[in-house]
Amino acid sequence: MDNKLYVGNLPYRLTEDELRQSFSQAGTVVSVRIITDANTGRSKGFGFVEMENQQMAEKAIEVLNGQDFQGRALKVAKAQPVKPRDRGGDRAPRY
Repeated sequence: MDNKLYVGNLPYRLTEDELRQSFSQAGTVVSVRIITDANTGRSKGFGFVEMENQQMAEKAIEVLNGQDFQGRALKVAKAQPVKPRDRGGDRAPRY
């Protein structure tokens, strides 16, 4: 998990290939995923990039965090684990 990065403030028209290309300057990119709205398919302006190892992930943070990318300052940080959502356990099930 130390090599998975959160990338925020992405341009809405950015493609995963463009993001991969940008992060490849810091090392080998294992995967790229831009998060999209389930209903519209539009980018939500953030995503995740997995680098090959922790050293490459740290280099990507150093090189790309705050960098101007298509008019927007990228926010790059280590990804945090997903926290379970409170679904309101006292509610009756829906049928």
